[in-house]
Amino acid sequence: MVALQAHFWVIPSLMSILGAAQHRMEDAALLSYIDQRFLSLERRLEGCRQEALGYAEELREFSRLVLSRLAGLGRGEAQLGSEVQNLLARLEHAQRDLDYLTSATDSAACLEVHEELVKQQLLQEAEEQERIKLMLNASCDSVLAGIRSLKVVKKTGGKHGSWMKDPGKKHTKIYLLSGSVNNVVLEFANIMAFMESNQTLQALRVPLALPWEGTGHVIYQGFLFYHRYGSLNEIIKFNLQRRNVADQMLLPGAGRIPPYQLSPQTKIDLAVDEQGLWALHAAPEAGGNIVITKINHVTMAVEHSWDSPCSSQDAEAAFMACNTLHVVYNSPSGGTSRILCVYDVLDALNTHRNPGLRFPRRQGGHSALHYNPREKQLFAWGEGSQIIYKLHTEQKV
Repeated sequence: MVALQAHFWVIPSLMSILGAAQHRMEDAALLSYIDQRFLSLERRLEGCRQEALGYAEELREFSRLVLSRLAGLGRGEAQLGSEVQNLLARLEHAQRDLDYLTSATDSAACLEVHEELVKQQLLQEAEEQERIKLMLNASCDSVLAGIRSLKVVKKTGGKHGSWMKDPGKKHTKIYLLSGSVNNVVLEFANIMAFMESNQTLQALRVPLALPWEGTGHVIYQGFLFYHRYGSLNEIIKFNLQRRNVADQMLLPGAGRIPPYQLSPQTKIDLAVDEQGLWALHAAPEAGGNIVITKINHVTMAVEHSWDSPCSSQDAEAAFMACNTLHVVYNSPSGGTSRILCVYDVLDALNTHRNPGLRFPRRQGGHSALHYNPREKQLFAWGEGSQIIYKLHTEQKV
């Protein structure tokens, strides 16, 4: 009953706060956050009440002790009798105050402190959301509407691998990384050189001192980013021009379980979109769902993380495009790949959609999907084939 009445006391002031925050944040997830704060507040109020009850019981015990001692004193002395009566009156007054405190329904003293704490936390949450929007450039306002066409560029390599192009404006080179564990990157001058069947053995070979694991590597701004083989969650930043390791980092919480059930060889999947470098991984604490982490590609520092609602079960691959996670699902036997979960980290009202977009005219799975934001294409690796999918986007409604 105390928690329920505390709800009625707090709701009017919090609703005014919510109204001021909603027009900036447009984030329905804040409602869940507020509910959690209410639960925490109620627990603390209950603790306050229990503490007051403890003080009351302690005073009662002390009162009984004093009364038992006073009973043995002589009552003939008028001054002593007056002091005794005064002490008894003070004890009764204190007892009434404590009884009132323990039975009061508003717990005002505790409530004022925690209400102010809730206000501060709501303000901090709003400021954090604004910082994220600025960091991710909220002007990215397109959504994936379809996968229009398919082009099998070449078939070389085994079941697992990845290939890609640096999305920078002046980059035309094609990079091929064959296998889920390897330490040699093949570099081709352009897409035509890559397509020539006799050029694979003549490609420029770029050896890595530290081998990669999985197929979740990306090339961005002249650097290769990859999960180091044999490590739990170490990300390597390799300078392709100077042929050396430029930096490295540990990705918190990653590497323990794969983000895609159908591609268990990949524990950390790196991605690039219009906003830069991302990491897609999974953690038992998130229920096995895919976790999205934004990484500053210059400083190799984590900027923010989101727990998505997209399950890793029956997932084969995923990619980021315009701040949005797109997860591709399939059957274990290798049927038609479909995008069945979409999560926009900036759009709380439309964060978990199932567009059901199919990959055209192809059966079988993908071991890697890499989005190129400049060309609006997916560079895919499927059963040893190097494939390009052209994407169709529309303006956000």
